[in-house]
Amino acid sequence: MAEHDDRTDAVWNAFHAAVNMTGEELREWLLTDASGEEAFERPGPGLGVSARGEEVVAVLRKRRTDLTGSDVDLMEQVADHVDRLLAEPRREDAGWRRSLMSVGHDPLRPDSARPDEEDLGG
Repeated sequence: MAEHDDRTDAVWNAFHAAVNMTGEELREWLLTDASGEEAFERPGPGLGVSARGEEVVAVLRKRRTDLTGSDVDLMEQVADHVDRLLAEPRREDAGWRRSLMSVGHDPLRPDSARPDEEDLGG
């Protein structure tokens, strides 16, 4: 288990702010995405599901007190990845959305951060 400290708290909060899908939603999306045409081009017995996506699903199912050090590292990488991609949105690029979705962030959801759009709330 990861030691309960300020870094773990900060990473937990950043990760859960960046990831706007539940573990089940992400799992279903990963399986659907893996069943696309390119999945048939992959040799071997695997489903073609992103390993990082599977790790994110596993972390989403954990309580903060059950995190390992590698979980915290993964959460930090995911939060940074989402922030980086959202900073330079390419909404017309399906690969951009797929990259976000593969780690649990759906940029089409209303709760998705949209730094490229004006704050219309006031």
